[in-house]
Amino acid sequence: MRLYRSHVLVGMDTFTLLAGARKVKEHLIRQIEKRGLSDEIKVLETGSLGITNRGVVLLIYPEGCYYVNVKPEDVPEIVEEHLLKGRTVQRLLFKGELERKAVALPESPLDVRRQSRVVLQNCGVIDPENIDEYIGRGGYEALERALFQMKPQEVIEQVKRSGLVGRGGAGFPTGLKWEISAKVASEEKYIICNADEGEPGTFKDRVIMEGDPHRVIEGMLLAGYAVGANKGFIYIRGEYALSIQRMEKAIKQAYEYNLLGSNILETNFSFDLEMRKGAGAYVCGEETALIESLEGKRGEPRNKPPYPGTCGLWGKPTVVNNVETLANIPSIIVKGADWFRSLGTKETPGTKLYTILGHVVNQGVIEVETGITLRKIIFDYGGGMKNGREFKAALVGGAAGCFLGKDMLDVKMDYTTLKSYKAVLGSGAVLVMDTSTCIVDMLRCILDFFKRESCGKCVPCRMGTDRLYRLIVDISSGKGTKDHPKLMLELAQMMNKASFCPLGQSVLLPLSSAFKYFEDEVMEHILDKRCPAGVCKMGEK
Repeated sequence: MRLYRSHVLVGMDTFTLLAGARKVKEHLIRQIEKRGLSDEIKVLETGSLGITNRGVVLLIYPEGCYYVNVKPEDVPEIVEEHLLKGRTVQRLLFKGELERKAVALPESPLDVRRQSRVVLQNCGVIDPENIDEYIGRGGYEALERALFQMKPQEVIEQVKRSGLVGRGGAGFPTGLKWEISAKVASEEKYIICNADEGEPGTFKDRVIMEGDPHRVIEGMLLAGYAVGANKGFIYIRGEYALSIQRMEKAIKQAYEYNLLGSNILETNFSFDLEMRKGAGAYVCGEETALIESLEGKRGEPRNKPPYPGTCGLWGKPTVVNNVETLANIPSIIVKGADWFRSLGTKETPGTKLYTILGHVVNQGVIEVETGITLRKIIFDYGGGMKNGREFKAALVGGAAGCFLGKDMLDVKMDYTTLKSYKAVLGSGAVLVMDTSTCIVDMLRCILDFFKRESCGKCVPCRMGTDRLYRLIVDISSGKGTKDHPKLMLELAQMMNKASFCPLGQSVLLPLSSAFKYFEDEVMEHILDKRCPAGVCKMGEK
């Protein structure tokens, strides 16, 4: 095996491909060959390097040097200066690197060495389209251990003891969900991976699928073995072209290696896996609406009970887990429940992926232990507020999440703690806003989203979202009255109790939190007919 002096990892994800990552890679290979460095430097493709909205991103390993906004014309300088002469190209360095040199910090804000990577341990490290690299990093070891050393119930008990809860937003105990389906006697059972990531501001599942698709497959195999299922479906967001391409390739490779199909690893366990594309309906993130869509019907939620665990896809016991949830399973089986519980908080063990967006210096995806504070996410990993502006609020959990103000910066970010504050962690999206943002305008955008995405099945949601949107438009255009906030809250509370599914029920969260933390700003729109941020156009509709 040839040993190389350095490896140049080219992040290949949706953002960087649009920015021209393949051309940059081609130029790197040509320039390295031209300089006679082919025996010393290896150029490799990998998944997301965790940095977004910074063009093409490169990581020079083992130096740990990140370059961003790289264009083909920058490549000769990188090869000449860094790879040949050992001098960094300062103008292309990730800003975190510049800050590190200025203040002698040990790592840059989004450096993986500052994170506690479990789910993302292979992302940005392996070629996601090469099954051998996944296996070389311990991939499918958990499946082998489960098939040859553990009974199905032992797998379930391990997951239950780990304390893993669903990472899609609901936070339901994963082991308990599996146990419910395992106890039902049925010749047909199904495992569904919910990869229909439609929550605004959330793209963590896409990063997992683009960077480590086999990890998701292995998690589904373990779930299938544990509950007695022989068939699985990945219901994936139709817009995720690269995720779809890599998941399909990974499925094909797994079949070729006898890791999918009949008598896996020469055992009695068989499991088949298919990919199904979603059609862009936000409501299909709800598990029963997803199941309806899989069955070829209109994506609308079902009556519950019965729940999918006992009567799901085609009336059979069905486990529906989120991408991030399933990606945790292989490590739990290999390292054990006690190891997983040593991470995070007692109530919510393990790690959590957060997508950091908005008015921060560094946007991207991080994986850290649960219980981290919002302040650390924004100022330690996000690099602080962009352009030195003052922090105003963070929308945590996407459109169905909560606005958190300055008073909530030091609250622990885990499902249990936030619930005690009548807030939610949701999918882990963190949209950071500075003082140039208008909360009323943000609410207008959110309520417009809910109005458009309501499936219309139930009257409270269908009529309520439209009415709420009209009321917030009144406030944002200077036509609101002092009774508007009270009326909106009463309507949202009614929707929370009467709506058929979480879409209509969740409208209360962003609305109530915005009115709680930013009441003065809302009332200024109503009483003074003035938008403090200068965003809303008073007198217009």
